[in-house]
Amino acid sequence: MEEHHSSSSSGFVGDGSVDLHGRSVSRAHTGRWKASLLIIGVEIAERFAYTGIRSNLVTYLTDILHESTVTAAKNVNDWSGVASMLPFLGAFVADSYLGRYWTIVVTSVIYLLGFILVTLSASLTSLKQAGIFFVSIYLVALGQGGFKPCLQAFGADQFDEDYPEENKYKSSFFNWWYFSICIGTLTGFAVLTYIQDDIGWGLGFGIPAVTMAIALLIFLCGTKFYRHKLPGGSPLTRIVHVFVATFYKWNVSTYQEEKNVYRIEEKEVSIFGPRRQQLRTDQFRFLDKATVEDELDHECKTTFNWRLCTVQEVEEVKDVLGLLPIWMACLMYGVVFAQSSTFFTKQGSTMDRKIGTHFEIPAASLQCFTSLSILLLVPVYDRIFVPIARRLTGNERGITMLQRIGTGMFFSIISMIVAALIEIRRIKVAKDNGLIDLPNATIPLSIFLLLPQYVLFGIADVFAMVGMQEYFYDQMPDTMKSLGIAVNLSVVGVSSFISSFLISVTEKVSCRSKGGCWFTNNLNKAHLDYFYWLLASLSAINLCIYIFLASCYQYKNAQKDISNEDEESLSGRPLLPS
Repeated sequence: MEEHHSSSSSGFVGDGSVDLHGRSVSRAHTGRWKASLLIIGVEIAERFAYTGIRSNLVTYLTDILHESTVTAAKNVNDWSGVASMLPFLGAFVADSYLGRYWTIVVTSVIYLLGFILVTLSASLTSLKQAGIFFVSIYLVALGQGGFKPCLQAFGADQFDEDYPEENKYKSSFFNWWYFSICIGTLTGFAVLTYIQDDIGWGLGFGIPAVTMAIALLIFLCGTKFYRHKLPGGSPLTRIVHVFVATFYKWNVSTYQEEKNVYRIEEKEVSIFGPRRQQLRTDQFRFLDKATVEDELDHECKTTFNWRLCTVQEVEEVKDVLGLLPIWMACLMYGVVFAQSSTFFTKQGSTMDRKIGTHFEIPAASLQCFTSLSILLLVPVYDRIFVPIARRLTGNERGITMLQRIGTGMFFSIISMIVAALIEIRRIKVAKDNGLIDLPNATIPLSIFLLLPQYVLFGIADVFAMVGMQEYFYDQMPDTMKSLGIAVNLSVVGVSSFISSFLISVTEKVSCRSKGGCWFTNNLNKAHLDYFYWLLASLSAINLCIYIFLASCYQYKNAQKDISNEDEESLSGRPLLPS
């Protein structure tokens, strides 16, 4: 991840970035890897700390607070659901009012307070109450809701995508960001769950609290190196504004659109300042009516006219609308992703888990191989695959973001097919050994036979998960980058709900059929292989739909500040993206 300094890198950053005090920033002395590596280090610490709460929460609720398994599972699911939705709130506050830096600082303090209260609740007998503990973990959820989307967006902000060398680094940043997530999560799972189970909960929760405090300190130490993007006001107001103006101008003719749009475009210079300007595109053309200025608009004396929008505002809404079909197509990948921590683990629990004579590994521990495969493959992807693909395709990223996501979807289908074939073999071995009616018996088949499906998941993640992170950040309007990361995070959260719904429907339908229920407590009589084939089929259909949507998608068409360009060059610019 070297930086190559040349004479062309001198001067100020031209993408509208400023320092903490709103002043223009030097390209040579701010941003790039010197800033983003600090932010990546903070993310490793944060994921380590968060894993210390999330990974063993159900055990604490059952063993320490003495909740039933059903109640504990429900409380964990409720907490996880809230935690998956809070990034939208944090991202909205950052993009609208506080900016990413101050949102990170404020939510880090909330995050830290939550960890401290969790530690005190687990350590002091007088505070070991369910009410106090739940307040503390929901403080943690609130903190990560603002911290998570803003930190990643803030890290990507350190690279100027209008500057070719830095734009190449920005794509690489998302690879190493996911690498850091896996390091923090894997380390937290391996270290903190052991401490909590075998040493004590006070220490097991205290270490994450100290780690989060160190993370905040590291982040603050890098302040002078950071590039900041100014908040752009409420995105919800701007989106509603475009639709209201479109409604008012619904009867405007195409001739009027072409005649008046450039006068509106010129006004954007004073409204948006140094931000990158977006060129007019031909998608969702009905929204262009909102940019037409008529006599009523000329007579309007208010500072905010609901009847009129700039081209910039309209194109931002087009960007958001264009993301929705891709987001929906990504949900099926999230449904498949959810199986690795549920049914894959149940498969492994019935198989031979011994290493040597006495040591038996937990069935859930095979999830570590997904993270390990990601840790191995991210450097290979970034340092070997991308340079080779770049030479073949001429694309700075090697392959496009949507091609990368689609490749991950393909590998997820292969993973489901492999899982189905292995499940067929597992059931066959159970029948051959007379174990079909003995659900607690160990099937003489090594658990490591499941490794291929876990590794395939890791390969799929390197393509799809990292691709989605970069795509939703890059294609969101410049004033909504944090929301882009929140949208990406919502893929896994929403997909988990869809997965639960699909399992419930499948269970009801299959139990009414002659073939018997696909999900039973006796896994040897169940038909997980049928369910895997169903997911593979649905994913294949979804991939075909995704390919069609990706082929129709128009990437965001933005340029540097147009304030330095004369009127003639502005009006002569093509309307369609290149």
